[in-house]
Parts: sequence; C-alpha cells; structure tokens
Amino acid sequence: MAEFLTYKGFPLVRKGKDIYYGDASEEYVVYMQVKKTEEIENHPIATKVIVKKMMTDNSLPPAEIFKNSVERTNLYDALDVAYAWLSKLKR
Repeated sequence: MAEFLTYKGFPLVRKGKDIYYGDASEEYVVYMQVKKTEEIENHPIATKVIVKKMMTDNSLPPAEIFKNSVERTNLYDALDVAYAWLSKLKR
C-alpha cells in the first residue's frame, strides 16, 4: 500500500489545484479545489478554496456524489472544515 501524507490522521493527496482528504476506502472523502491564489513573497497562497464532502461510491450518479459544499478564503480554514466533517463521521 502506498504511503500518503496525513493531516490530523487522515490521508491528504494533492494533484495541481485539486486536493483529496480522507481515506478512499471509507464512505466519504473531502474534495477541495483551489480556485484563486495570490503571490506572497514568491509563493502562491490560496485565497479561495471550494470544499465538498463526497461519497466514494462510484455507482452513484454524479449529482448524488457531493453532499456538502462550502467556500473558504484559505487552505487552513478549508482543511479545518474537512477535518470536522470527516471526524464527525468517525464517531
């Protein structure tokens, strides 16, 4: 099995501006998409992130996969929401 970067105990995978947070073998993962960035000291910093809780069941139609959606102004706040959603499901 591949090793993944984790954040607060959940796997975190990034490809470009797309970030997946959570274990794909569970019922839900969180999908985050960086929509806007600003350059601060020569580093791109996310200033608009869309956060969506999505089901991992591939047999569902696309309209039923996404369950919750919010927008945040930075990656830290987006990860905070994502962690809250996933940790609530683990109880």
